[in-house]
Amino acid sequence: MPASGAMEGAGEEDGPGRSHEAVDLVANGEAAAREETAPPVVQVSSSSSGEEEEEEEEEAAGGDQEAEGPCVPSCPVCMNAWTADGKHRVRSCLERWLTQCGNKSATCPQCGKRYRQKNIINLYVPEIVVPNNDPEKQVLSLRDKNRFLENQQQTFVEEIKEYKRQILLQQHLIKESISKRQKLAEQSSDGGGMVPESVSHRADVGSGDPCKFVLQNEYFLDGARVMGIDASSQIILASGRAAGVSAEHVITKISMFSRQEMKVHLPPNTKAVRDICILPGGLAVFASLGRKLLLFSMTTNNIVLQYDLPAPGWSCSGVSSDPNHIYAGLQNGMLLVFDTRQTKAPMCSLTGLSTHPVHTVHSVVDDSGSRKVISASSIGPCIWDVGGSENKPNLVTGMEIHGVCISLACTAPSSDLLVASFRPKVELLGVGAASQTAISQSPTLSGSGKLGCHAFIRRTSSTSFVKDGICNGNVSELRMSKSVIIPCSGSNQHLFAYGDETLSGVRTWRLPSFQTFTDLIPHRRPILDLRFAESSTGDRYLGCLSEEKLQVFRIR
Repeated sequence: MPASGAMEGAGEEDGPGRSHEAVDLVANGEAAAREETAPPVVQVSSSSSGEEEEEEEEEAAGGDQEAEGPCVPSCPVCMNAWTADGKHRVRSCLERWLTQCGNKSATCPQCGKRYRQKNIINLYVPEIVVPNNDPEKQVLSLRDKNRFLENQQQTFVEEIKEYKRQILLQQHLIKESISKRQKLAEQSSDGGGMVPESVSHRADVGSGDPCKFVLQNEYFLDGARVMGIDASSQIILASGRAAGVSAEHVITKISMFSRQEMKVHLPPNTKAVRDICILPGGLAVFASLGRKLLLFSMTTNNIVLQYDLPAPGWSCSGVSSDPNHIYAGLQNGMLLVFDTRQTKAPMCSLTGLSTHPVHTVHSVVDDSGSRKVISASSIGPCIWDVGGSENKPNLVTGMEIHGVCISLACTAPSSDLLVASFRPKVELLGVGAASQTAISQSPTLSGSGKLGCHAFIRRTSSTSFVKDGICNGNVSELRMSKSVIIPCSGSNQHLFAYGDETLSGVRTWRLPSFQTFTDLIPHRRPILDLRFAESSTGDRYLGCLSEEKLQVFRIR
């Protein structure tokens, strides 16, 4: 006789959620052996009579068809949900149906075969877990978690690579330092004097040294370009590219007290920062090749003001006595004057003598107290009367014979002393005209560079300057380099500092004689930027920046 139905126990509050079990015929002895497990599922079984055995094949076929159909967790007699106990417990409907049919035998309401009381047994099955009703939400949640973990893993991998690179770089520098010390020890054993590595190497011997350079801090960077030093708060800003991201430019903020570093991400499309100027009150100005002039707060580490420029910015300068005025030199030769209280546009735009980039800008005050701007492009140094009636600058005469001007150092806030650096002009074959095309700053190495010159210029009147000395030096073939004039405390002497291409380090000269004074500790790459800064308490610093390292010397 085939099975008459299948049921599984579930509370009424649980609702549907258990599978349908096919009715099977099981002997009475088998039923007694299974009664100690729970929860039960009722199955109707018949004795193995001849008539019932003839229909066993039909029962199996019916079970297969039933398995293929939908799993309906309800009683096949009353079509209500099954329960494990109570009035509608498992097997209660079959017993009630049997009672209505005379308590002897009845027809199974599911398969139509007859059964008796003794054929009703409990079939025990393992617990079935109710499936989740909303798997799509779980899939989306797991997908988001997986994406987050992948991004986090990628960030960790990039940080590990950066740390490994820094470790390898430091190991290399340690080896170089050990090698230098061994050489100095050998020289000392031969009778020469041993020079401490933290102090600059002497290039000449003379009495009455105006100052000494002592290495205070050394930082390892990646892809650095330009820098700025706030001597009062002892904060250094260095521009460069973000690690692992080729198109993003960032500012590295360094504390000279704690040596802590943090990355400041710039607005989109800022591109490379070409110049940095520190203003009074904890502000800094960035001139970028993305045609933006940015005002940065070193207190909040945010960009507080942004100007759009008509051309890429190459240089910038502020006024030490007035934090509201800013000057920007552009790639097209123009000079823009800004007042930070006027946030939309510059106060005025001045046109230069050429369309070559203005790579250097200094805000100075002449001997009469008038504010002036001294700039430099490839044609040479120019004097701008920003507050006067003239819209065009005046070119310092006598400089055109030296070649292409690539750097200009100035004593601030006065402009009594200038040093302009030049490299030879490039003659175009077949044309015979000198090329004044300026090439933007690039970390590309240029071997030992070219033999250029440095011209010392002295002010004779408010608008007149005269050349007072010249010396040769190895200069870059490509970059517009930086240079500084360092006033020596306690004396009226000045030093001129420049990044020498042969040394890959900084060389200093006495002014105005251009007698070599000191060669500072060299880098592995050429010097890209030099900055002199003095605090309100008289502390003086010289920053030397290459592509991979920043040195800060205390000047005593």
